Amino acid sequence: MLVNPPNDLAAAAPGAATTPLAPSSAMLTAFALLAPFFLYLGTSQSLVAIWNSSETFAHGYAILPISLWLIWRRRAVFNAVPARPWAPALLLLAVLGAGWLLARMGEVQVVMQYAFVSMFPVIALAMLGPRLAGALAFPLLFLLLAVPFGEVFVGPLINLTADFTVWAVQATGIPVLRNGTRFELPTGSWSVVEACSGVRYLISSFTLGCLYAYLTYRSTTKRLLFVAVSIVVPIVANGLRAYMIVMIGHLSGMELATGVDHLIYGWVFFGLVMLLMFWIGSFWRDDDEPAPADAATPMATLAAIPGNPAPASTARMAAMCAAVVALAALWPGFARYNDAANLNPQPVQLSTVAVGWPQVAPFASWTPRWVNPDATYRATFRNSESMPPVALDIMYYRNQRNGKALISSVNTLATSDDAWHAVGGAMRSETLGGQPLTLRETRLNGPTGQILVWQWMSIDGHLTANNYVGKLLQAQAKLRFHGDDGAVVLLSAPVRDNPEAARAALRAFLAGQGQAVERALDHARTH
Repeated sequence: MLVNPPNDLAAAAPGAATTPLAPSSAMLTAFALLAPFFLYLGTSQSLVAIWNSSETFAHGYAILPISLWLIWRRRAVFNAVPARPWAPALLLLAVLGAGWLLARMGEVQVVMQYAFVSMFPVIALAMLGPRLAGALAFPLLFLLLAVPFGEVFVGPLINLTADFTVWAVQATGIPVLRNGTRFELPTGSWSVVEACSGVRYLISSFTLGCLYAYLTYRSTTKRLLFVAVSIVVPIVANGLRAYMIVMIGHLSGMELATGVDHLIYGWVFFGLVMLLMFWIGSFWRDDDEPAPADAATPMATLAAIPGNPAPASTARMAAMCAAVVALAALWPGFARYNDAANLNPQPVQLSTVAVGWPQVAPFASWTPRWVNPDATYRATFRNSESMPPVALDIMYYRNQRNGKALISSVNTLATSDDAWHAVGGAMRSETLGGQPLTLRETRLNGPTGQILVWQWMSIDGHLTANNYVGKLLQAQAKLRFHGDDGAVVLLSAPVRDNPEAARAALRAFLAGQGQAVERALDHARTH
């Protein structure tokens, strides 16, 4: 993204005899660039919806205007370099379209959005050619920062912030009792939640860092170094911010920095850190380089120089525009056909699972947080008094879409507002029906103690605990016109004082009743 255009793509000098981009070519290029907004309307709307609903990504509204301003700053290159359609870019456009389609089959919204936004620099490459599009590389690639990406870092950043804060508080000489991302000081309790992860600071700093580096430096090395600093600084600053908030609360007897004011302190501190970073970075700024002599060469002379062909004809620009629009329209057209073919209007039949163990009362108030399933099953069983009870939860999905999907970041065992929270997890290998089964084990802590949860998914007859594999299985099923049915299966048992006893109960249920669960899921999928 932070690349320097070659010298022969620099802006033409004032007064040079040049020929601007023909109005017909400009209109065709604009039409080709506007077409994806209408062809992929649902994806563009999903971007705006996230910008509206999340303060973390509200900066997305500013990305396109900034990109257009950056292009306007380099508008003289349209006089200095002829527009020449470049057919190989159509292959890149086809790859992006296929990636968008695959992501849509698997309901991976962020990949759909990246594929959609990436089409704009590729379309510019197809319509204008490598030399002219290369002169506008950063403004075009800057559009990618409009995609709401970064939530994947929330979990690691929460843990990192909690680790740093607890270490810093202990280094100050204050005793801390930690339980996951929650910790207690003698004066009160604290919890590192999503708003404290620092992901907003990181995304804001990275976006501003890219723009500042492009405008301030000419050296690619300097630009990359500054962007790297813009990633490291907010992570360190967020740890210091969290430590500062905890210390203010502790020293004030939990009267200050315990409510909305600690967010205000955080943003003020972040703003000061950003100003300091930009101020220090300004000491190494590069002055604008003088435009090279060949940039002032008239277009007629450029056309006569080998490697500087004349501008493409209107007919050729129109042919490339038609090819771009037709290729871009192929993928959403197939997606609509595939949706209609995979639609299953029948209600999900998941009323009874033939479990052979006696049913008993629930042992915990915990409820899994899966959003909008088409059918659910929840029951608790116990095989003997000497064995802990086992709860079975199934959430089944059909005709999935955004806001109603089996694999989604909003589906979780417990939210930050719940009385229950995860304190550890790992992947395990067990056996189901004589076949190996990889599942995810999570330990939850709550008001009535700890429970152990085993989790896996069933998609098109395949079992997995990996979300990425699950998305691929879902995409494969839809591309094969098998529908998009899928379910998550959760087995849970109380830990009490013996985790191995809970695992033994879960393993016994899996061995004796696991196939009954699979039969119920197969029946729901085929009826």
